[in-house]
Formats: sequence, C-alpha cells, structure tokens
Amino acid sequence: MNPQMPPKISLPGVKQVIAVASGKGGVGKSTVAANLAMALHMSGKTVGLMDADIYGPSVPLMFGLGTLDPKTTAFPIEKYGIRLMSMGFLVDPSQAVIWRGPKVAQAVQSFLAQIDWGQLDYLIIDLPPGTGDAQLTLSQSAPLTGAVVVTTPGEVSLIDARKGVKMFGEVRVPILGIVENMSYFEDAAGNKTPIFGVGGGAKLAEESGVPFLGELPIDPRVAQCGDNGEPIVRKYPDAAVAKSYMALAKTVADVASKPTTSALPQVQL
Repeated sequence: MNPQMPPKISLPGVKQVIAVASGKGGVGKSTVAANLAMALHMSGKTVGLMDADIYGPSVPLMFGLGTLDPKTTAFPIEKYGIRLMSMGFLVDPSQAVIWRGPKVAQAVQSFLAQIDWGQLDYLIIDLPPGTGDAQLTLSQSAPLTGAVVVTTPGEVSLIDARKGVKMFGEVRVPILGIVENMSYFEDAAGNKTPIFGVGGGAKLAEESGVPFLGELPIDPRVAQCGDNGEPIVRKYPDAAVAKSYMALAKTVADVASKPTTSALPQVQL
C-alpha cells in the first residue's frame, strides 16, 4: 500500500459504492444522483444516498427534509425507502459552512465510517462538483466500486468533465461510465430539440475509453420535483425522463456488477 494513501474504510454490509461526480456545477449532478438512487430502489434494491457536498448540500431539499436534531435523530434517516445522510441535516440552510479542507475531509469520512448504513445493495455518493478535498478524500478512502461522471452536451461542461475523468484515473477509481444530462427537449409531438449541443457525452466517453451510459432528456418537472422534495422518478414514473432514469439504473447496475481496471480512462485528457 502507498504510505501516503489512507486505508480504505470498511463497509461490510454495502455491496456496491458508486460515486456520482461532475467537473463543474450546474449540470444536474445531484438530481442525477437522487433519481438514480430512487430508480435503483424502485427496481427492488436496498439503497443509501450520501450527500458529500459539505458546502452546498441538496439532498434534504430534494427529499423534502430539513435540519434535524442529531441528539434525537438516528442517522441515516429514511425517506421514500432510501437511507440518507447529508450535512444539510445538521446545519441550518441559512448558515454557511466555512471550513478548510481537512475539516471537510474529516466530515466526509465520518459520514462513511461513523454512520451505520446497514445492509445495502448500493450506496450512492453525491460528490460536490470539481476535484477538491472531498472528492480526493472519498476517492482514496471510500471502497468505491466506481464512478459515474455527469456532463451536459456542451463543450463548456465537457472541459470540466474531462478533469473529473482524469482525476479518477489518477487515483485508480474505475469509471462506470458517462451520463449526458439535459440532452434534448422533446415536445408533445415527439420532436427532439438539442438545446445545449449534441453528442458531447458520447464523445467524452469514446475519447476516455469508458462506457457511455445514456442520455437524459430535459423536463421542467425535474426541477419542480426536486424543489418540492420528491424525485421525478417517484412522482411521475411514466414520464419519459423517469423511464430514462430507470434504464440508466439498470445499465449502471449491470456495469457495476463487473467492474475491471479496463474501466479506467484509456487516454490522457
């Protein structure tokens, strides 16, 4: 073992640990993480969702929960059948978390090591955007099965997504694949309009030598459901985007069941 690398945290009851990451904010990464977790649960799996964004936690809002008293609350808390943990449960939404890197890393590790996640088929970890302390801490200390990288079709998003792909390659975390969010808008007649560009996610996957997991269409109800505390996969299961999430969950489960080092990036980005 590399003496500079922290030991992996043991999660004996968790079968698969999947990080959902992005190179930048604004690509819908947390929405993807929440709906992926919900879709896996609706597929019959036991699922946990850990919000590792210490500075900007969003899981409490997306699941209709607020600040909780740690003295009287047993974590993880369960909502819609999913076990949840977030800094947003511990800090008032109006209060800024002003911490340096080491304290952020300590909090992230405590969510893994000190929370009893129990028996899970999947623990989904919603990473903060970028390639900073929280991302490195989890990549090096969490027993990750692999990572799912979220991007949008446009080149601006791809520039930063490439950095995320490279980071996971450097810390030897397999990438399960690339997800392209907000790929297109489909009207009532079935006409698809690519608002943010075309084919960026598939292009990134090809040049990185990792799987392309699919496209997620734009639906205004996704944001509405997130704001109202119920993921769209659960609220509107017959919506096209909900069906895309169910397909994504199946693909991620299939890929995660047989991760290999071949899922590491194959090129220098």
